[in-house]
Amino acid sequence: MRLSASPVVRRVRLGAELRRLRRREALTLEQVCVRLGWASTSKLSRIELGQSRPDLADVLDLLDAYQVPADQRNELIVIARDAATGRGLSKALGEMGERQRAYAELEAGAARIVEYQPALVPGLLQTPAYARLRVSAGALLGDDVDVESDVRGRTVRQEVLRRPDPPHYTALVDERVCDSGGTPADVWRDQLRHLVALAEWPHITIRVVPSDAAPDGGVRPLTAFSYYAYPDPADPRTVLVETLTTDLRLVAEADIARYELLVDRLLAAALPEEETVELLARRLGPVHVPRPREPRDAPVPELH
Repeated sequence: MRLSASPVVRRVRLGAELRRLRRREALTLEQVCVRLGWASTSKLSRIELGQSRPDLADVLDLLDAYQVPADQRNELIVIARDAATGRGLSKALGEMGERQRAYAELEAGAARIVEYQPALVPGLLQTPAYARLRVSAGALLGDDVDVESDVRGRTVRQEVLRRPDPPHYTALVDERVCDSGGTPADVWRDQLRHLVALAEWPHITIRVVPSDAAPDGGVRPLTAFSYYAYPDPADPRTVLVETLTTDLRLVAEADIARYELLVDRLLAAALPEEETVELLARRLGPVHVPRPREPRDAPVPELH
């Protein structure tokens, strides 16, 4: 399913805009809810925090209450409609788990994605066999993981790299990711072949951070994270930090600025693309590398 914007990011932006408008009118949450006849402030609070899919009728009532002029009103209506498209996205994503759905919603409509992985091949670059092993290993820590559903979900997510207007995707991986780590030889060779082939795509960049490289300042992330930027510069850039049990979503400007600096330092410490491919090819050995199906005439999007 192609989306012009990420629904979850649009919800965050809409909420921030509505909160700013309410404060401009010097209204409290309680005053607005009384004026609109809403039963409690929790509904408005969730809208402002971007935690719920907005109902367009509710947004129109809020715009009326805040006396928003026509041009700004029309812009916010477009954003509200984008924010409410989650139902269609949910259908497209099928039975994807909650954590993986969070990634899929952020990837939808992204212009740029940067992922850092200290130990594993990033999900968007995994073969089904490699993904199945990784998900199965995670399932040993909890009985609420549907392995096959999760593997199918990753396959669906990977279509974002094959859409006609794909994001510019950069994978920054620690050098130890290039070791099999106990992965069966046939699965690992297929995964390496896949990485070498994907590295040829014009919108995909894979860079290895050598184990002995020290990013400027000596800062080396201990946890995986993903960074997302969108075609509309007013949409909030977002970072998702991976932990064992959940993922932390960051949108505050100060947080994002730190991760952007970290990405710059990792890029400066990483091997160039050509040397990364040579490293992967050496680990793979002299075998044929098939080309995965490429998106047709896929341009690299202009970044903001």
